[in-house]
Amino acid sequence: MSDSEELKMFHDDFAQILRLALSNQPEDVRLYAARLVRRYRTSHPELAKEIETHLRSKQPRGHSTFRKNTHSTPSQPLPVDDESRLSLLKTVTGKPAHDPLLSEEVKQSISQLIHERKNIGTLEKAGLTPTRSAIFVGKPGLGKTLTSQWLASQLDMPLYVLDLTAVMSSLLGRSGSNLRAALDYAKRSPCILLLDEIDSIAKKRSDESDIGELKRLVTVILQEVEDWPASGLLLAATNHPELIDPALWRRFDQVVPFSLPNNEQILNSLNSFLGEDKKRFEKWIEILGFVFDGYSYSDIQRETNKLRRSLALNLNTEIELIERLVQSHSPNLDQAKKIDLAVMLHERTRLSQHKISSLTGVSRDTIRKHSKNSRSKSPLTSRRIVKA
Repeated sequence: MSDSEELKMFHDDFAQILRLALSNQPEDVRLYAARLVRRYRTSHPELAKEIETHLRSKQPRGHSTFRKNTHSTPSQPLPVDDESRLSLLKTVTGKPAHDPLLSEEVKQSISQLIHERKNIGTLEKAGLTPTRSAIFVGKPGLGKTLTSQWLASQLDMPLYVLDLTAVMSSLLGRSGSNLRAALDYAKRSPCILLLDEIDSIAKKRSDESDIGELKRLVTVILQEVEDWPASGLLLAATNHPELIDPALWRRFDQVVPFSLPNNEQILNSLNSFLGEDKKRFEKWIEILGFVFDGYSYSDIQRETNKLRRSLALNLNTEIELIERLVQSHSPNLDQAKKIDLAVMLHERTRLSQHKISSLTGVSRDTIRKHSKNSRSKSPLTSRRIVKA
């Protein structure tokens, strides 16, 4: 580092400390000073030692400037990246538009988290603490982020989400400082912190494609997860569990797997997502449930909203929308499922075999063959036929 660059760094640090002090933010002053200790420990050890000595000393009681209530987190500015001035944390407020749709296993895990937080006194008497950390694992669109927001609303705790765009600085060494600043801020008072897409900053340290700084971020996260205060809750979410450093899994108190919805859950989600149009699609629900097999909740909601918008604008009738949906999704099915769908349409609707064949790509001979077989051993034909 050249003399001019070093001078600029001192100038920026001094200006930041002064700004925080004049803004009556004593805790932020101390957090920033702690960052300076880490920054100067190698290049200016004497300065780092002096700052650390001041940090360890008790604050004078007579200084009214430093008697601010540190529990009023919302009134304190969020930490920012020194270079871009972007906030390192995003604040998520309000209750979600709808409750998350979860499997029974996930429901039980989330219910226990809530129950523990509401009965901390009982746990303390038993010498226990509530769950401090959990990692949500599953494909995109299964409600991991929505569940975090819903959980925060149930516990009446602020929710912060780590902004990876701001944390990952282009300057070498700055990303680690940013991560620590964000984590230090979240530990100051009770809150929920979500490390979304944690696989981006906690990759396996054996990955030779990553630079040393990213590997240091893993070390930071390992330390923080293990030492997270019981007054708060640290959540993480990942779509790629195979990328995460193995040592991190052992640090989390809970691993919560989010899986794709089964047929019953798909039908329940359709009843929710269709809203006021539920009755108009009621006779097609089971067809929709079959078509959306293997879809995430967000995918189902997106497709459902398409249907509802078309109805609201009188662009298509219900049967036209179903036909288009079947035709567009059939190519994504394997042959066995195409046949199952064709038979279902034949057994439960009044669509002609010719129409069904054109929609699914299954020949009429195949439809007739499997329909005859299914009548003798399948309960499908016992259900009422949909009038198309």
